[in-house]
Amino acid sequence: MQVEVWSDVGCPWCYLGKRRLDKAIGRFEHDGDVEVVWRSFQLAPHYPRGAARPLYEALIEQTGGTLAEVRSMVGRVTEPAAAEGLTYDFDSAYMCNTFDAHRVAQFAGRHGLGARAHERLMRALLVDGEILDDTETLVRLAVEIGLDAEETRQVLAGDDYADAVREDAREARRLGARGAPFFVFDRTLGISGAESVDVFLSVLREAHARSA
Repeated sequence: MQVEVWSDVGCPWCYLGKRRLDKAIGRFEHDGDVEVVWRSFQLAPHYPRGAARPLYEALIEQTGGTLAEVRSMVGRVTEPAAAEGLTYDFDSAYMCNTFDAHRVAQFAGRHGLGARAHERLMRALLVDGEILDDTETLVRLAVEIGLDAEETRQVLAGDDYADAVREDAREARRLGARGAPFFVFDRTLGISGAESVDVFLSVLREAHARSA
């Protein structure tokens, strides 16, 4: 069974959804039959590259809200994330364009490291306060998950995997996605959003039954 996941590495709900899917697969009776494929989906593709700003500052400008209002807005994900073992640090987080981070994730996926890449990149931005449109930061994170530093630097210096990132986004829209996270099971069942572990487990079982 193939599970495709469209997510943005800067999306707190995507990281929560990943954690819940991982737990559901761990409880699934046929977990060894599940292949998870990570797809790219930028929630803010038009955010300027190289213009990282503290998250709250950027959200205040985008929404016109107060600091208290944007804290409340992003805080809605903090409690459910903590219940899954994720400690977000929005005070240290930056909003940035994630296109290059997705290119690194695509590069990692070609080496069988897609899941590790998404995990590390999401933790870097949402927990560690890393800026993910910085080349040297991305190279360092790539090395941490097992990629070669010089090869990663060459990827980032050119346009490698740019078409793959864009095609993933187009494919998500063709499948009906209007945001992320978006999960597709064997191209027959889909889930939008970070549903509960029980919901993911139920869909895994239904998709497996359909393929039997």
